[in-house]
Amino acid sequence: MSYKFNMSKVKVYINSILIPVIIGGIVGLIISKFIDYDSLIKPSLSPSGKIFPIMWTILYVLMGISYGILKDKKLNDSNVKTIYYIQLAVNAVWSLIFFVLKARLFSAFWIVLLDILVLIMVCQFYKRNKTSGLLQLPYLIWIMFATYLNWGIYFLNR
Repeated sequence: MSYKFNMSKVKVYINSILIPVIIGGIVGLIISKFIDYDSLIKPSLSPSGKIFPIMWTILYVLMGISYGILKDKKLNDSNVKTIYYIQLAVNAVWSLIFFVLKARLFSAFWIVLLDILVLIMVCQFYKRNKTSGLLQLPYLIWIMFATYLNWGIYFLNR
């Protein structure tokens, strides 16, 4: 069995992975001077602040692979593109609201919006390709956990 290397597929996946990783990196740079996570009163189960960059890198890579699968298989219609890029933007803006603006209550409602968008995205991806949808589940679980943290931080630091 011979395998033909397909450079166009490689480019699809590289671009799909780089977009969320770069957006996350830019947001990380913007908020880095404003992060006050370690000084906040946090709810139980709160991880160390050191875990977040690691987790987000993994999640952005999985997000990119998942979207890359749909692009590669020509399954990324306008609905998929719209929900994917909207949730990515809402995700990026959450960090600005929470860390830069310190608007903890507004960020708590904003992350609920993100939860809903990501749930819709997971369903849309899964309908088109099961693997693509399943690769988004760690992201959904993580942001639901982040929702718990956000609301907990809001209530504990009022």
